[in-house]
Amino acid sequence: MQNVSYSVAVVGATGAVGQQMLKTLEERDFPIGQLKLLSSKRSAGTKITFKGEEYTVEEATPDSFEGVQVALFSAGGSVSKKLAPEAVKRGAIVVDNTSAYRMDPEVPLVVPEVNEADLKEHKGIIANPNCSTIQMVVALEPLREKYGLKKVVVSTYQAVSGAGLEAIEEMKQQTTAILNGEEVKAEVLPCSGDKKHYQIAFNAVPQIDLFQENGYTFEEMKMINETKKIMHMEQLEVAATCVRLPVETGHSESVYIETDKGGASVTEIKELLASSPGVTLQDDPDNQIYPMASTAVGKNDVFVGRIRRDLDRDNGYHMWIVSDNLLKGAAWNSVQIAESLIKLNLLG
Repeated sequence: MQNVSYSVAVVGATGAVGQQMLKTLEERDFPIGQLKLLSSKRSAGTKITFKGEEYTVEEATPDSFEGVQVALFSAGGSVSKKLAPEAVKRGAIVVDNTSAYRMDPEVPLVVPEVNEADLKEHKGIIANPNCSTIQMVVALEPLREKYGLKKVVVSTYQAVSGAGLEAIEEMKQQTTAILNGEEVKAEVLPCSGDKKHYQIAFNAVPQIDLFQENGYTFEEMKMINETKKIMHMEQLEVAATCVRLPVETGHSESVYIETDKGGASVTEIKELLASSPGVTLQDDPDNQIYPMASTAVGKNDVFVGRIRRDLDRDNGYHMWIVSDNLLKGAAWNSVQIAESLIKLNLLG
């Protein structure tokens, strides 16, 4: 990193992802000259320690972004829609972790290991993809580059932390209630904005976000559309089924792909992934070594294992992909984008 420091704002600093953003900024020793911690009016006044110094969280307003160069947003889509343009007006580059701008054709949707060069096209706002999309495209990009990619079918096993701190607390309360033989209350999952709520403890819920007219959920459509945009492959065939499990942190995915070029051996694919940026290969069935959510937590990489050739298709392959959804799926990818902006000399 250069000997230059930057004025950074974190919007949503008291939330699960905001906390991880701060932790990641500190661990990466991101060159911060001035730091602003912003939140809703309700959370303003909270004290947060960063690098040994105590900061008071302020209410996010348009004027909060005066003098800010990089603004990391993770406070909900409505906040991003309202305040991201205000931050840009005041000279900031916004890295937005909500779905507000992901499919906007004017906004690059970036995973640095896959499409870092798209940052050069930014007009002030850069979108951070959905957590489940990020980990999948990191693992698939090396295969796409070498063998081509025709089709992706993914089933996700997603952690409750993807739905926020309230969802984590609800899972814990429900688990305790069930173990104590008490009544189970469900008020958050599968989707706080939907009509019904179901228990997540000791359950698997095949709904993440609201259902769309085509029968897919919004989460599933995010994965489908975002994958095509990130990889610049509008014709890529993608299908997704997204399921919430009673896991606190760490998304897991079963992914089937079909490549343009068939015939690659499992050994060749393992070697390729083992040498790919942001990927850790964990694939030794004889010794029961494979990725798991519990061992991915707190790590920035995407973990890949259980790689198998399809039994019927020469160009078909199956794999298991796991990542910490709060890190690579959100905070780390956002900070990584900010680091890429410095690397590409895009940050004033």
